[in-house]
Amino acid sequence: MGLLSFGACAQFTVSGTVRDAKTKEALTLAFVHVDSLNKSSNTDERGHFEFKGIPAGKHILHIKFLGYLDKRDTIFVNSDRAVDILLEESTQLTDEIVVEATRATEKSPTTYTTLNKIAIQKQNFGQDLPFILNWTPSLVTTSDAGAGVGYTGLRIRGSDATRINVTINGIPFNDSESQGVYWVDVPDIASSSQSIQIQRGVGTSTNGAGAFGASINLQTNTRNDKPYADLFNSYGSFNTHRNTVGFGTGLISNKFVFDGRASLIKSDGFIDRASANLKSYYFSGGYYGEKTMIKAIVFGGNEVTYQSWYGVPESRLKDDVNGMLATAAAEGWGSQQTGNLLNSGSRTFNAYTYKNQVDNYSQDNYQLHLSHKFNPALTANVAVHYTYGRGYYEEFKDSAAFAAYGVPDAIIGNDTIKKSDLVRRLWLDNHFYGTTFSLKYEKNKLNSVLGGGWNHYEGDHYGEITWAGIALTTPKDYRYYFNKGNKYDFNVFWKSNYEFTDKLSGYVDLQYRSVTYHAAGTEEGTFDFRMKYDFFNPKFGLTYEMAASNQLYASYSVGNREPIREDFVNALTGAKPIHETLYNIEAGWRMRKGKSALNVNYYRMDYKNQLVLTGKLNNVGAALRTNVDNSYREGIEIDGGIKLGPRFVCNANLTLSRNKIRDFTEVLYDYGVNYDQYLTVEKAHKNTDISFSPQVISGSSFSYSPVEALELTLLTKYVGMQFLDNTSDPGRKIDPYCINDLRLRHTWKPEGIKEVSLSLLVNNVLDVRYSSNGYTYGYFGGGSAVRQNYYYPQAGRNFLVMMTIRM
Repeated sequence: MGLLSFGACAQFTVSGTVRDAKTKEALTLAFVHVDSLNKSSNTDERGHFEFKGIPAGKHILHIKFLGYLDKRDTIFVNSDRAVDILLEESTQLTDEIVVEATRATEKSPTTYTTLNKIAIQKQNFGQDLPFILNWTPSLVTTSDAGAGVGYTGLRIRGSDATRINVTINGIPFNDSESQGVYWVDVPDIASSSQSIQIQRGVGTSTNGAGAFGASINLQTNTRNDKPYADLFNSYGSFNTHRNTVGFGTGLISNKFVFDGRASLIKSDGFIDRASANLKSYYFSGGYYGEKTMIKAIVFGGNEVTYQSWYGVPESRLKDDVNGMLATAAAEGWGSQQTGNLLNSGSRTFNAYTYKNQVDNYSQDNYQLHLSHKFNPALTANVAVHYTYGRGYYEEFKDSAAFAAYGVPDAIIGNDTIKKSDLVRRLWLDNHFYGTTFSLKYEKNKLNSVLGGGWNHYEGDHYGEITWAGIALTTPKDYRYYFNKGNKYDFNVFWKSNYEFTDKLSGYVDLQYRSVTYHAAGTEEGTFDFRMKYDFFNPKFGLTYEMAASNQLYASYSVGNREPIREDFVNALTGAKPIHETLYNIEAGWRMRKGKSALNVNYYRMDYKNQLVLTGKLNNVGAALRTNVDNSYREGIEIDGGIKLGPRFVCNANLTLSRNKIRDFTEVLYDYGVNYDQYLTVEKAHKNTDISFSPQVISGSSFSYSPVEALELTLLTKYVGMQFLDNTSDPGRKIDPYCINDLRLRHTWKPEGIKEVSLSLLVNNVLDVRYSSNGYTYGYFGGGSAVRQNYYYPQAGRNFLVMMTIRM
C-alpha cells in the first residue's frame, strides 16, 4: 500500500531535444506542451526543453514548430525521462527558403557555426554585430572607439573583412569596391536577426565577394504567427545607451505578417571624442500562401561617428616623453598636435581634435523575395534588391599645400600664400542593385540547388573643400578629385548532395563567377582601368555518418578573389595586381549526443598570389599591396558544449594554427641624412608569420542557473600574439591578451506580459589593459631608422545594463 501511494505521488523530470528529422539540427523556440497538465515551454538554443514535477503515468507531448508538421508523442513516466523528438518538414513554405541556397547543413562537408535568435538576443546589449559573434571559433574582434560601438571589425582565421563574404537574406552586403563590411552602416541589425551562420574557409557557394577566410550568412526575422511588442533599453559606461522598439502583427487572415523595429544607439566611446550617434530601422511585410511566399524587407540607418581610426602610438601607451616627441617629428605634427599627444590619456589618445571630424553616412537596403513550391520536390526562390548609400567624412587639414588640391596660390598684397588650414569632405554616393535566384530539387537521396545572382554597383567618389583659412579662387562647387567606379558581378552555382548509402553521402558544388570592373578619374593622380575576371570555383566532399549525429567529413575547395579598388588606384604604372587563389582542405568530426556536442576540424588554406603589404609606396606615398607567391594557413579547431544537469552549461572552443608566408620581401625607404634622397632598401625574409594571425584563439562560456529565472554566465576570450606586419619582427607585435566578461540575466513573467528581463554585462571584469589591432610603418631618415607602431586600445572594466519587455 505504501509503495502504491509513493508511485501515485512521486514527481519526475521530463526533458528532451527537438530536432529536424532529416538534418538532425536542433530546433530553437519549438513549442512543447504537456496536454494532460496544461504545461508548456519553448526549446532553448540547443533545442532542449525540460519539465519538472511531472507525476507518474501516461502523458502526451504536443510539439509545434513553424514549417514542420505538428507532432504528438505519448510517453510513460515512472522515472526521470529524456526523449528525442524528430519533426518532419511541412509542405508550407517558410522564410528559411530565402537563405537555404547559401547555407551549410549537417550533410555539408564544411565547417560552420550557427547562432540562433536566443543566443543573439542574450548578447545583444547594443554593441555592433562583431562583438555578438566574439565567442565563436577562430574569431577576433576590434573596436576603433574601444567600446564596441561605432567602427568595429572582425577577423576569422586571421582573414580581415575584405576576405569574408557577408550576405543578408542571401543578398551580398560587402562593399563592391573595397570588399569590406561596415557594420556601422546597419546599426542594431542583430535585433532583427533570426539566425547567423558563419562558414569558415571557402565554405559553400554564395553570392557576392569571394570567401577567402569565411562567410557570414545573416537571416533577418522570420514569420511570427502571434502579435508581439518588444522594448529594449540599455545604459552603461561611456554614456552608452540604446533604445529599441519592435513590433509584429502576427498572422493576419492566415496570410499576412508585418514586423518593424526602430533603434537609437549613442556612445561617447572609450577613446577621446570617439562618439557614435547611430539610428536604424527595419520593416518587413510578408504574404504566406500554401505554395507561394512574397516578402518585402527594408532596413538601414544613419551613422555619425567621430573618427578614431588613427590609433594610439606606442610611445603614448608607454608614457615615453622622448618617444612621443619622436613620434610627433615623424608625423610632422605642429605644436598643437604635439601638445595633444603629450597631454592626452595614455590609452585614450585621439589624434583628431577638430570638432566635426566625423564620418556621416546613410544607407537604405530594399529587398523583395518571391518563393514558390511547384511540387513537393521542386522549390524556386528569386529576389531583387537595391541599396542606396551616401555620405562623407570630414577632415581638418593643418597647413595644407594648395598644390595638393589643385588650387592656385593665393596672392595677398605682395605675398604669395602656398598653404592654409582647410576643411575637406570626402564623399561617396553609391547604388547597388541586382537579383539573386535559386531552384531547389529534393527527392529521395538527392538534394540539389541551382543558384546565382547578377549585381551592379555604381560608386561616385569626390572631394570638396568646405572651408579654408583664406579666400580661395575656386568655383563654388569645386571638386579637387573625382572618380567613378562601375562593377558588374555575375555568378551561377550548382550544388548537390547525394546519399550513396544510408551512411555515406557525396557533395559537389561548382560555381562560375564573372566580374567586370571599370573605374576612372582623379585621386592622388589620374587613373583609368578596366578589369575582367572569369573564376571557376569547384568544391567536392564526402560525409560519413558513423552513427546517429556522429559524422566524419572532408572537402576540397577552390576560391578566387579579385583585387580591391585601392590595389588598382595605388598601383605603380604598368604594375597591375593579380587575382588571388585559395585551395582549401577541411576535414573533421561532428558529434551530437544527448546534452553534449563536439566538433573537431582540421583545415589547410594554401594561397597563390595573396596580396599583402610589403612597405612599398607609389609615387605619391600611398601603400601598395603586392602579390606573394606562396602562403598558407593551417590549423585545428575544436569546439563543443555540454549541459551538466539543469543548472550548468559549458561551451568552449580552441584554435591552434600556423600562418606563414614562405618568401617575403620587405621594402623600406632611405631618405638620407638630410632627407634629400629616395632610395629603396629591400630585405628578404623566409617563412614569416602572416600579420594579424594569432597561433592561438580560444573562447568559452560557462552558464550557471541557481534558480530557473536567473542565469549567470562567465565569458572568456584568449587571443595569442599577433604581428603588425609580415616580418615576424618581435618589435612589431600585438601582445597576447585574455579577457573575461560577466553576464547576468534575470527573467520573470508578470500577468499580461510575455516576459520581462533585466540583464547586466560587465566587460573586461579584471580590467586588463590590452590592444586588439594596430599598424606599423618605418623608414630611414636623418641618419637613423625610424619605426612607429600604432595600436587600438580597448576599454578596461565597463558595464551595460539592459531592461527588456516583451508583450
